[in-house]
Amino acid sequence: MHVAVDQPRYLNATLPISQRVADLLGRMTLEEKAAQMICVWNEKVTKLLADDGRFCPDRAREHFGHGHGLGQVGRPGDAHGGAPPAEFAELTNEIQRYFIENSRLGIPVAFHDECLHGLVARDATSFPQPIGLASSFHPELVRRVYEVTAREARACGVHQALAPVVDVARDPRWGRVEETFGEDPYLVAELGVAAVRGFQGDREVGAHDRVIGTLKHFAAHGQPESGNNCAPVSISERHLRETFLYPFERCVREGGAMSVMASYNEIDGVPSHANTWLLRKVLREEWAFDGTVVSDYYAIRELWNRPDLYGHHVAANRDEAAALAVTAGVNIELPEPDCYADLADFVRRGVIAEAAIDELVGQLLAHKFELGLFEDPYVDSAAAESLVGCEEHGGVALEAARQTITLLKNDGVLPLQPGKHPTVAVIGPNAHRTMLGGYSGKPKSFVTVLDGVRQAFGADCEVLYAEGCQITIGGGWFEDEVVPSDPETDRRLIAEAVEAAKRADIVILAVGGNEQTSREAWMSNHLGDRTDLDMVGRQNELVDALHATGKPIVSLLFNGRPLAVANLAEKSAALLECWYLGQASGTAVADVLTGKQNPCGKLPITIPRSVGHLPAFYNHRPSARRGYLFDDTTPLFPFGYGLSYTDFELSDPRLDSACIAVGESTQLRVTVTNTGPYAGAQVVQLYIRDMVSTVTRPVRELKGFARVDLASGESREVVLPITPDSLAFWNIDKLFVVEPGEFELMVGFDSQASQSLRLTVSE
Repeated sequence: MHVAVDQPRYLNATLPISQRVADLLGRMTLEEKAAQMICVWNEKVTKLLADDGRFCPDRAREHFGHGHGLGQVGRPGDAHGGAPPAEFAELTNEIQRYFIENSRLGIPVAFHDECLHGLVARDATSFPQPIGLASSFHPELVRRVYEVTAREARACGVHQALAPVVDVARDPRWGRVEETFGEDPYLVAELGVAAVRGFQGDREVGAHDRVIGTLKHFAAHGQPESGNNCAPVSISERHLRETFLYPFERCVREGGAMSVMASYNEIDGVPSHANTWLLRKVLREEWAFDGTVVSDYYAIRELWNRPDLYGHHVAANRDEAAALAVTAGVNIELPEPDCYADLADFVRRGVIAEAAIDELVGQLLAHKFELGLFEDPYVDSAAAESLVGCEEHGGVALEAARQTITLLKNDGVLPLQPGKHPTVAVIGPNAHRTMLGGYSGKPKSFVTVLDGVRQAFGADCEVLYAEGCQITIGGGWFEDEVVPSDPETDRRLIAEAVEAAKRADIVILAVGGNEQTSREAWMSNHLGDRTDLDMVGRQNELVDALHATGKPIVSLLFNGRPLAVANLAEKSAALLECWYLGQASGTAVADVLTGKQNPCGKLPITIPRSVGHLPAFYNHRPSARRGYLFDDTTPLFPFGYGLSYTDFELSDPRLDSACIAVGESTQLRVTVTNTGPYAGAQVVQLYIRDMVSTVTRPVRELKGFARVDLASGESREVVLPITPDSLAFWNIDKLFVVEPGEFELMVGFDSQASQSLRLTVSE
């Protein structure tokens, strides 16, 4: 249908994008504009694909023969079990070619996909979950992880990543903690900016190895009522801005994030997809955001009602839901045509103004121009086959997994020396299974803990294996029904594990959770939030039985949320938090256990003693944590905590200027020394408290950190800047200001940092 004529201005790549958008918009019919605000995902199976998963021109003509085009196609490689990289790339090329050649104006489609910790696709490289990546406190590593992810995604024809998640996770009962960078807004912001730059570069999305990053979920999704996914968030504007909006703002202003996904939840009674204050006043006016807002899947429908789930009931029907979302500034409805399916008709009936459609479509078109899709819409399928999941990318995955592992306890048993342990028992429900967590592809290979230990310890060591117990039956992320393990079967498995432990010199125990016990609760029959934080099933019985053998236990926690593991910690000679480590899981674990890698992870979220201790985040207000009968208020392990096989010391900190004026900056200097026998990495952390303020302030807030690699005996000075932003807050008048007065600066290796000094800020 596309007929060659004299080149219109929108096809002239030398013109500014704003002029190209204006020219194209001026040529588009109302139906063509509305089509740009539509996406297909599951519907592509019947509208674009044949029964074998390949592109079907006949079906495409049946559903898109009108020539109006289409805005996006969601997750193109997931149909029929997933396509290998070359077929994935060929499919996006064929779909793209159809829409360019069979729409009146030749407007390309954009493809989006999930990229939480790697492209969710067959053979793609799988990295640690974000909660694990956050344990590295290593922005440069995070940037490299998402550069690899962008490279693999773009090679397959994907243009927009539905990541990173920059929610601040404040309730461990919530099943999506694993998708986040933790509980602290500063850490989330630092790593979020790094992830955006990994995806986009310096907004270089026209390059063949970059994609648009999408910040999720805007906003306050990480503190839902009762820990239930999508539940209301009842917080003040001040707390909203200080905790939950802060990472988004920095990712927009510093990272240049080009897209934002609105969140399912409501804030103060207003669902995010209808929140004009949030999406227009804050995002676009205050932060000068010029990108697109995409809906979360089916969330516009939820402004009205979503059968078998819930509805916000701020709209009486689809028309009203669409009008609310358009007014708020949601550019495109994901993942299927629903409320936005009849936008052209809504405009004709006066429900929505065409000018509102023009504004939103113009921003979508600008991204397609910026991506270079009008000039270079296709990808090289052979290159995709050689690039996706390649050895080089696997090396980054292994490094990330090593940096994730966090040593919480060590009674001197680690590092292990394979020659000194003739028999090792690897035990536990997580010892020999694939564990990737949610939103995961299927990597070319996965190394289990058992595989990694066998490889590391070699033929001279007898490695025994026992499952020990089950957590749930099956345990897969996509399995809706969660079936508890059978008590009789578990106790038989525990008995077998005890026999293996008796034969061994040491026990390596892999326990925690699985991909069912902590996950996104997206439907009433697919849940993942919990009312307690204990290990599920009879895992504690297994711990007790193994401890009774008297054999030293090295415990590995694999889980998507912090678990209350006081019993495990007490009875283990060593305890390591692993989260989900990605495809190199077992290799990374073995490297840490044997000392090939000195553990250097730090907790990005507090591990509480029990669910009754929630909320447990470290940066609480002064009147919190008063005390409990029969218990104390301290965490089991604090935010920022993590041990090493070597020892580190800090000098007394000092300031370049101990007295500054409002608006001025200074620097804190401290020398860190590796006083132990091994080379290792340490994270120096700076926390600040405003001593007197017009509104209450947290007892301490992370405001800087530096990761330092040191050889044994080596020292290095660390310089941590203190800027006005480090000291500012939303005051009694809801203005972001620095108030004159005294500030306590605390420096150390975790959030209980005790070395401190004072900074005075004058008028």
